[in-house]
Amino acid sequence: MAFRQRREKLRSILTGSSCVRPGSVYDATSIRIAEDLGFELGMFGGSVASLAVLGDPDIALITLTELAEQMRRMSRAAALPVLVDADHGYGNALNVRRTVQELEAAGAAGLTIEDTLLPQAFGQAKTQLIPLEEGVGKMKAALDGRGDPSLVVMGRTGAVSITGLDDAIARAKAYEAIGVDALFFTGIKIRGELEAVSAATSLPIVLGGAPEDMTALDYLESQRVRIALQGHAPFAAATQAVYETLKALREGGSPKNLKGLASSELTGRAMREADVKARSGAFLGLNKP
Repeated sequence: MAFRQRREKLRSILTGSSCVRPGSVYDATSIRIAEDLGFELGMFGGSVASLAVLGDPDIALITLTELAEQMRRMSRAAALPVLVDADHGYGNALNVRRTVQELEAAGAAGLTIEDTLLPQAFGQAKTQLIPLEEGVGKMKAALDGRGDPSLVVMGRTGAVSITGLDDAIARAKAYEAIGVDALFFTGIKIRGELEAVSAATSLPIVLGGAPEDMTALDYLESQRVRIALQGHAPFAAATQAVYETLKALREGGSPKNLKGLASSELTGRAMREADVKARSGAFLGLNKP
């Protein structure tokens, strides 16, 4: 019942008229902080999942079991609804079905399944997509795999920046037709692209990253965007703070003297530095929504 309430809260966001910015969460502490600060929703990204659990970049190394266990820990720690980036569902359509079952049991409020070809094909430097028919099959499997109908299943595509706007619209319309609850787009760079996908579809839209001229909430709301991600700066800032603190201790600093620094000056500096690095896309590979 508690998990269903979280899922209903996410559904109320999607069916509402406002656009919310979720807090990026990745462990029991971060989700408690996000909940305490009043975030309506948490976002558990695939990139921070890999970094938090494995200390590895976002190159499809993390397993479903590891992702689900981390989600389970967060569900126990706080009641904040969490949208999980389930990547490609960890395999084919049958694997997608299992992914949905495990994340549902772990307490996720919703999840995204994308049509990216993962792991990246041998010898290919550029991101590739699976065929549309396979993408539709994965979305069907995701919907079939959920036991709680309140669990939110989103169809995700990065086709706009990979194969083009027309393909992105075709994929979005196909996923909408088979019954996903929302459409998640990455790679949208200009207003015309967002306006085109909004005009061609009718489901709530989740936007994974956007340039500065597309961050105004009133504009996003007018295009039916109900959730707009803003990266994973908290993990970057936390990592920078840990580095600076350990460096100071290694160089002979006193733990007693560092206590105040870690909670004020150090944290502020780390957040500023992490923000700069995150914006440049050069910090820990955190440039994926």
